[in-house]
Amino acid sequence: MDGLARFGISISRDLLKAFDEYIERKHYANRSEAIRDLIRQKLVEEEWKESIEDVAGVITYLYDHHKRELAEKLLDLQHDYYDKIITTQHLHVDHERCLEIVLVKGKAREIKELADKIQSLKGVLHVNLALTTLGKKIPD
Repeated sequence: MDGLARFGISISRDLLKAFDEYIERKHYANRSEAIRDLIRQKLVEEEWKESIEDVAGVITYLYDHHKRELAEKLLDLQHDYYDKIITTQHLHVDHERCLEIVLVKGKAREIKELADKIQSLKGVLHVNLALTTLGKKIPD
């Protein structure tokens, strides 16, 4: 760190109590560490929402593999976005459901578009998109 800046904030006792409980659950050493991480998280979210730079991330989705032609549609989508996909992992959750994990890198808009297209397919039960920047503009 290039030197530390100190500042004070005013928050309600209830909010501080909830924050301290959060810190304990997450095993932070102190409030400063937790606040730094929360600020970085918001900066990362803001960067990838507005970024024209590449982002990296994971698209995780659960689907009913018995749904007619769904696996084929999912594969077609992966082929349509082959240049954004680094790798995929397929897991058989049980007899009816499969979980796919797709590591991606590319423009945020294109990655979100892929996740939205997956979500819209009938038989896809849940989609989670986790994006991060490549960290070039995030301060320590």
